[in-house]
Amino acid sequence: MAGRLSWGLGDQAVSSLTNFIVGIYVARSLGAVAFGIFSLAWVTYGVVLNVSRGLATDPLMVRFGGGVPFSVWRLAVGKAAGTALAVGVAAGVLSLLFGMAIGGPLGGAFVALGVVMPALLLQDAWRFAFFAAGAGQKAFFNDAMWGVALFPAMILAARHGTVVGFLLAWGASAGVAALFGWVQTEIWPKLGGVRGWVSEHRELGVRYLIENVSNSGASQLRAYGLGAIAGFAAVGTVRGAEQLLGPFLALLMGLSLVTVAEGARVLKHSPHRLRHFCMILGGAQAAAAFLWGLGILFLLPDSAGRFVLGSLWDTSSQLILPVTLAVVGASFTTGAAAGLRALGAAKRSLRSQLIASAAYVTFGLTGAFMGGALGSAWGISVATLSGSAVWWFQLHIGLREYAARPPAGPEDTAEPDQEEVKTR
Repeated sequence: MAGRLSWGLGDQAVSSLTNFIVGIYVARSLGAVAFGIFSLAWVTYGVVLNVSRGLATDPLMVRFGGGVPFSVWRLAVGKAAGTALAVGVAAGVLSLLFGMAIGGPLGGAFVALGVVMPALLLQDAWRFAFFAAGAGQKAFFNDAMWGVALFPAMILAARHGTVVGFLLAWGASAGVAALFGWVQTEIWPKLGGVRGWVSEHRELGVRYLIENVSNSGASQLRAYGLGAIAGFAAVGTVRGAEQLLGPFLALLMGLSLVTVAEGARVLKHSPHRLRHFCMILGGAQAAAAFLWGLGILFLLPDSAGRFVLGSLWDTSSQLILPVTLAVVGASFTTGAAAGLRALGAAKRSLRSQLIASAAYVTFGLTGAFMGGALGSAWGISVATLSGSAVWWFQLHIGLREYAARPPAGPEDTAEPDQEEVKTR
């Protein structure tokens, strides 16, 4: 487990660093208003990404992440990757049409997002496939490839100096990593298997789809609402503050790549230790996020902040404390979410997410009405911390229900094909 988690943390470190650099580079290059438009495109991508994960790769992690035979894994990965690609194409077309319909800078951003959406989702699907197989080193190298391709692309985008240019650079470099993922797996995305995959895993997929979309959709509604209430500059200000917590936000976004599969292994071999695994996972992340936020708040000088965020620093720095508390709450939530996913308790995780998302939108927009960007940030911190309590309560009930089930028959707990996946 230590080895797999180490590769997972390494992969997330690469992902966090590249996302952080993109956000900071764009913020410095474009200013508050244009960065707000870029942020709206970013959160829209987050919604579509979670649609893809709910239908394609979350079922892959839950049902094919515990040491299945290599041939079974390959077949499942082909169908899951095909489903992710199909979601990307469909969402890309809708984004293109929406962007052309509204026009202007925001419309141009959505046109660019539509062009790159299939590549972004396919690259994410390969990462899930590697972690399901316990081959986190391959995910690490795939994200590293994205980072290598990203640097020259961003330099070219800076010469163009527009939101469209940066979005195309970000997505094109993801396309390079997606092609590299095909080289790593030697698996073609099976578009013909999409219908069968969705039908086969409907019980999990539909619930995870609703759960994921309610999560990212709440963020999108809050961002759109904040923009309508306080303007694009307020969206950019909030996003700027979040960039300072970027390593942890990116870690949270992709942590399920590691934790769900590991939770499934803990449940398979030592079910009584799942609660401890979840508590250590969530508590360690929350403590690290809190210390990081305090370091920024008390140790980062204004000159360094302005170097990182440029003109955004003066307004974004006022949001550091509420944004930190929100990330602390979200970090602690990930432990409970991993446990519910490992249990396959889709009903309970869905219920938790719907309650938490409703609180996120309600408190975030209420705060925006009362105090603009700062009020919205404090509203989100309250919503996230209270939502974490809901998740842990549902995990407690889920573990109690699992313990009350009749004992299963003997199973082969060996994982003979993990090494084959790693070495191919």
